[in-house]
Amino acid sequence: MELSVLFIGLLLLIMVAMLVMNTAYLTRFYELRLQLTLKKAYHQVDQHVSAKEGADQEYFTQSFRSIEHSGNISLVVSDPEFSPVIVVNREEDDIMAARLNAYSMGLDQENVTIIEQKENYVIQKKPDDKYQMEFLEMWGTLPSSSYHFMMRIPMDSIRMNASISNEFILYTMLLTGLVGIILIGWLSQRIAKPVKELTEISARMANLDFNAKYTSGGRNEIGQLGENFNRMSETLEKAISELKTANNELQKNLDEKTKIDDMRREFLSNVSHELKTPLALIQGYAEGLQDSVADDPDSREYYCEVIVDEAEKMNALVQKLLTLNQLEFGEEEVELVRFDLAELIRGKVNSSRILADQKGASLEYDGPGELEVWGDEFKVEEVLTNYLSNAINHVDDDERGRSGSPRPSVSSETEEVSSAAASGKTKGGRRIIVRAGVKEDNSTVRVSVFNTGSHIPEEDLDKVWDKFYKVDKARTREYGGSGVGLSIVRAIMESFHQEFGVQNTEDGVEFWFELEYAGSKSSRNGEERSDADAPDRASDRKMRRAREAAEKEALKRMKKEMQKDDVALDAEWVSTTNDS
Repeated sequence: MELSVLFIGLLLLIMVAMLVMNTAYLTRFYELRLQLTLKKAYHQVDQHVSAKEGADQEYFTQSFRSIEHSGNISLVVSDPEFSPVIVVNREEDDIMAARLNAYSMGLDQENVTIIEQKENYVIQKKPDDKYQMEFLEMWGTLPSSSYHFMMRIPMDSIRMNASISNEFILYTMLLTGLVGIILIGWLSQRIAKPVKELTEISARMANLDFNAKYTSGGRNEIGQLGENFNRMSETLEKAISELKTANNELQKNLDEKTKIDDMRREFLSNVSHELKTPLALIQGYAEGLQDSVADDPDSREYYCEVIVDEAEKMNALVQKLLTLNQLEFGEEEVELVRFDLAELIRGKVNSSRILADQKGASLEYDGPGELEVWGDEFKVEEVLTNYLSNAINHVDDDERGRSGSPRPSVSSETEEVSSAAASGKTKGGRRIIVRAGVKEDNSTVRVSVFNTGSHIPEEDLDKVWDKFYKVDKARTREYGGSGVGLSIVRAIMESFHQEFGVQNTEDGVEFWFELEYAGSKSSRNGEERSDADAPDRASDRKMRRAREAAEKEALKRMKKEMQKDDVALDAEWVSTTNDS
């Protein structure tokens, strides 16, 4: 719009200037042109008139006629005695001859306006009363022949021509102005449209919107500018995309570094805390042995057993941390094979039943006799072992677990567990149930380990998978827990890309995990390979079952001996107190 106004204003200014110049100076311009015409005619006349030969009549009757008609010139030439020699335009013969004589004698000078006066001629304006008009006159003598001459042109024709010319120019300018305004509007719109589009594109690009493209085209400078805008938009978009990607990668690295630093600090803090108590016990009992606090062999043996037991706990913690580290950093290879999960569960239940009996709890398996799944059998066994260990360590009476009433003292609980184990019956409602079955989608198997006991607070359900996290730190210390077992479970299940979790039930807590069902159509491709490896897996499983059974039996004997030592020490302490 501004461009249109500018062009139209410029056009109008030019038109007005032309009109003013034409009105003010056109008449004067005509006069100057007629003066030049008179001078030209003067030189032509002087060339064709001589003192010896007189006037060239042929020239004046033929060639000079063109000058006469083009300039509307009247001419009279007289000899030195003022006798007319040449007369052009016979109607003014007598008048011009008489006026030439009068001018030559210095007469008839009224109302004369001299325009130019030279040695041989005078150019002037003078009104003619007879014709009632003003003439532009030139008179004098011819240098080559000393003949007298006079030429004149009527001024009215000049003014009329100037007036007609002014009127024509006015109409022409009006028409030209109208057409010019239309053309300027169209041209301005044509120019302004791509410029406006480029302005909008630049504004969108300033807001990082690189989807804006110049579409008007054209091969002129604006079209080339638009193409350059498009290329610049694509280049900027690519550069900013790469920059954002680099920034995101950098931020990711920074977050990862911060996370690793936090994990390192937390790990060192937790490990220090976990090792502080067993180290303190080892140091205390070792110093007791060094200072001969325990004089009798039984006491020294008890001290040594405590030291060994705490050392074994620290060793187990270190082994679990190493296993967890390998799982989290992907150093452990996951070998997915097809195996009988039901057989694995029955083996773990049978080997763990002795520990459940010591807690006065029943341990049962509720599931099919055969259940083929895909997974890493040894890692699945590790998950099941951690779930069963966690369930055995936290199993409690249904009533006490839900009400949250205080647990019995260590001595009374030990007596109850011992009597229950001796009678082969479980106390109250202490139950541990391992359930397994195919889900409704017929592609997934869910295994759950349920135990009666206290509920896990809802705010802690998502935290139990964190390293060293313990809901009940005091009780965890009682059974030697480190808070790493469930972290190992999470690492294993994440390496399987399978689901796992924990939930509170009406009378206890249930941990669960899922595996791919081997009976599904998508998992039949590796059946031949898994069947070929079956004998090796069965042999490894039997060896591990035998080793676990031996370890559990040794653990059972050790705990019974520790209970006897506790009773003996209590009796010794009571006897010493009575003697004192």
